[in-house]
Amino acid sequence: DEAIDHARAAGVPIVVAVNKVDKEGADPTRVRTEMTERKLQPAEWGGETEFVDVSAKSGAGLDELLETLLVVSELEDLKANPDAEASGIVVESRLDPGRGPVVTVLIQRGTLRVGDAFVAGAHWGKARAMHDHTGAIRDVALPGDPVELLGFDGVPDAGEVLRVTKNEKVARQQAEERQTRMRNEAAARRSGRKVSFDDLFSGIQQGVLKDLNLVLKADVSGSLEAFEDEIAKLPQDEISVNIIHRGVGGINESDVMLAAASDAIILGFNVRPVGDARAVSDREGVEIRSYSVIYKALEELRDAMTGMLEPEEVEDALGSAEVRQTFKASKVGTIAGCQVTAGKLVRNAPVRVVRDGTVVYETTIDSLKRFNDDAKEVAEGFECGIVLANFQDVKEGDILEAYTTRKVERQLA
Repeated sequence: DEAIDHARAAGVPIVVAVNKVDKEGADPTRVRTEMTERKLQPAEWGGETEFVDVSAKSGAGLDELLETLLVVSELEDLKANPDAEASGIVVESRLDPGRGPVVTVLIQRGTLRVGDAFVAGAHWGKARAMHDHTGAIRDVALPGDPVELLGFDGVPDAGEVLRVTKNEKVARQQAEERQTRMRNEAAARRSGRKVSFDDLFSGIQQGVLKDLNLVLKADVSGSLEAFEDEIAKLPQDEISVNIIHRGVGGINESDVMLAAASDAIILGFNVRPVGDARAVSDREGVEIRSYSVIYKALEELRDAMTGMLEPEEVEDALGSAEVRQTFKASKVGTIAGCQVTAGKLVRNAPVRVVRDGTVVYETTIDSLKRFNDDAKEVAEGFECGIVLANFQDVKEGDILEAYTTRKVERQLA
């Protein structure tokens, strides 16, 4: 669903490769039926989406897939000039201990040659070496060629556009200019207003019709279905609510980037941001709201749409800790041996138990110890023993997120 949403948001054609057709019990027709439910009607059924049955293991159908891609590209009139200065998209990048930054680039236009100077985002470099998907050395890369490129001064983000420049001096200058611009844009986003429920209130007061785009994430599909059903019951004469993506699991970077591109708010039910999703949301100015009760989100949405927002309960993070080891004690139950990884933990503070990006329980810190001594708080970098109130099922690898809450009056723009 996520890939389909991104493709539709980008306005690009979709070709569906139905894989593993060589396996016993494979049912390509069932896959087509499920895709039809997602509004991808197969061409052989009178729709506009091309489907190809393939097996990555045996290679069956791969030639047909390539031919289909060529036909679709011809129908879309997708052409590239190999004689122009090269440009392409960074597909992925990593820092190799032996080779330095290794960047996979898909050339979209022109011809990239070893020795060319280039820039991608805030990073620049000179092509020292190129390798194709088989590991063979390449001196040139033509439009449509994916290559591993060595020579960057750093690791650019996936999705950045690579462009060849006149020389290294120009590449360095452009990279520095972009780095400065990105810092300024990030500062502006942090200080600027986000698309939020407050914006809706202001819009209603001014009599302006507004759309609210939402990205929904939850721990189970039932919560998503319940939320969509309730949204359909809300009056939408003045405010139109659009769910642009829904999914089960933690809030990831892809969710944030989709929300940023669509001016959307992310609503999470019993799930938390995973990986760098929180940092990306701060950088992109995307609001993430997390709830443990689905009807609390519905109440806020309904109040926002009718212009009756109450003072907001704001959550302030205290700190987080990782459970490194657990111990059993006859009098107190399970003791979690933790390392404080950020901020601080405070005795009696409310805390969430997060496991694989999903909130499994909310409680308070009943006991906090440093070695054998009671502690009021434990700072980042130190180890401690924690007993949670009314929760004994803590496991190694769990993340404990401590926080405080306060009431804040909503400021209207």
